[in-house]
Parts: sequence; C-alpha cells; structure tokens
Amino acid sequence: MAEIVLFHSAYGLRPAVTEAADRLRAAGHTVHTPDLYEGRTFDELEEGMAYRDEVGNDELLRRAVGAVAPLLPAAGGLVYAGFSLGGSLAQNLALADEQARGLLLLHGTSDLREDAATEIPVQLHVAEPDAFESEDWLNTWYLLMTRAGADVEVHRYRGAGHLYTDADLPDHDAEAAERTWAAALAFLAELDGQSERGGQGERGEQSEQG
Repeated sequence: MAEIVLFHSAYGLRPAVTEAADRLRAAGHTVHTPDLYEGRTFDELEEGMAYRDEVGNDELLRRAVGAVAPLLPAAGGLVYAGFSLGGSLAQNLALADEQARGLLLLHGTSDLREDAATEIPVQLHVAEPDAFESEDWLNTWYLLMTRAGADVEVHRYRGAGHLYTDADLPDHDAEAAERTWAAALAFLAELDGQSERGGQGERGEQSEQG
C-alpha cells in the first residue's frame, strides 16, 4: 500500500480533505494531511486566496517541505497528492524527490522548469473548462511533463466546478467526484503493482472523460 502526503487547497484543511484521506485509508493506504495554514480554514475562495498571498508561496512551500521531511526516506517512496493549491505544492515536491513513487493532482498543477526530469507516474483530475487551469496551459503542462519523462494520465470532467470533489462547496459535482476517486484508487493500486514488480510500466496517453 502507498504512503501518501495529501495537501489541502487554498480553503485550508477542510472536512473534504480529511474525508478524502479517510477514503484512501479505507483502501489500505497511509495518508498524511499537513495543515499548511496552521489551523485556518475559509468558506470563501477569495478569503483563502488572500491568506495564501499573505503567507506567500515561498513560505507555504517551506512548510510543505518541513511536513514531508520527517517522512523521508519512505519505504518504496512517497506518493504526493493535493487539491488545487495543494496540487501545485505536491508537484513541486514530487519533482524534487528522486524517490517519489507517484503524483496525484486534483484540480491543480504547477509550472515546471524546462530542465525538469522525472519518471514518476502522474494522474491529473481537472474540470473542463476550469478558470484556474486553462486549456492552453494544460496542453503546455502535459507536453512539459511528458518531455520531462513523467508517465502522465489526464482526466477531464465537463461541466464540473473547479473544486468539484468538495461536497460543501458550490463547485461540487457528485458524479465527477465519484469517478475521480475510482480512477485515483485504481492509479494507486497500479503503483502498488509496479512496486511489487520492481519497476514502472507504461501508462496511457492523455485521456478525457465526459
């Protein structure tokens, strides 16, 4: 089973994050949910983003690194995961960790350097369209990630809101959320299989779901 670090979105460590962690634990995984906002949560996106800006991206990344440091080295490598802002942080940490086992991105991505190199499996789930993840950017991100050597799988959900897995937000789309978790659990199970085989197999090309 995987050891997962799951980072929250700009809303903070809301119930949706702990519920997602419980869902993953029920499948046998070990899940850590760092609180990068140090107890602060928000009901409005604008408030959460304002607090994010107040803390600053560099400080949030420092907190994320500090949360992960005690977990390293993890047997078989960590799986990095995150929601929106947390996905951006997870991507940065995963690409910096040569032992990373996988990367699960929910609603968010991050820039990456032209010289980035990684062979980890990556699964991204994102609304279509998404105001925070434009079509042009996602195409660029996909090309950069595959050029870096990552094995990338993208799932798109037409008509869903940006943070559609959070049942307490207007973005919520129950059907899209259930499809997301089914695919995510299959992804994690495949990582387990690859670990047992002692290597990584080829995954599919970019995929879309209605």
